[in-house]
Amino acid sequence: MFRPEGPTLLELTVQAMSSTERGYDLLAPKFDHSPFRTPDRVLDAFAAVVAPLGPFASGLDVCTGTGAGAGVLRGLCTERVVGVDFSAGMLAEARGAYAQAAGPPSVRWVRADTLALPFAPAFDLAVSFGAFGHFLPAERPALFAEVFRSLRPGGYFAFPVPAPARVGSRGYWALWGFDAVMRVRNALWRPRFVMYYRTFRLPDVRADLERAGFAVETVAMAELGRRPDGSPRARAVLARRP
Repeated sequence: MFRPEGPTLLELTVQAMSSTERGYDLLAPKFDHSPFRTPDRVLDAFAAVVAPLGPFASGLDVCTGTGAGAGVLRGLCTERVVGVDFSAGMLAEARGAYAQAAGPPSVRWVRADTLALPFAPAFDLAVSFGAFGHFLPAERPALFAEVFRSLRPGGYFAFPVPAPARVGSRGYWALWGFDAVMRVRNALWRPRFVMYYRTFRLPDVRADLERAGFAVETVAMAELGRRPDGSPRARAVLARRP
């Protein structure tokens, strides 16, 4: 999972004992060589689901990190792509990665709090990858409201959601253990580092999106295959601003 160029255990420990923002500033130079970056096969499968909903003129990558989602949007949007994140370190890596990218679409990077997005309703498509664990459930309504406000009528907020680990499986206990450790860490140490894997449950997320005003559907990401019981390994959530 970790490459030689990726972060060491000591570096990950220092990151985890920092604030969420500072932790990602520290991790940024090695983030793309860590298992925390969304794999290309997930990005490609997601793009295959969303592409038929277009064409899109402008796209917003929410919590863009080093810009993997912006790369997806560059293949889906015709005019401009904006990546927004609160980590200056992650945005610096994104700028470097796309410095030689030729447009259209144009690419712009904005440092901002995603709970207070600085945009008018200007986007046809907003996406996000691997960032929702950094928001507590109580913060989701504000996040979804900000994305809703940033979309044009008819625009989509889309993101992938993996199938939950089966209760009792190795993956289930790994995620449960990680979240338990983070809760203890945040109870005993300041500043907090918010990252939980088991707080983003699809039924709750769907309800929060609908309360924000979205019309919501989910589509299986067929390219990622199905589990032994026939259920998809991942779904794309497609939330449309009416």
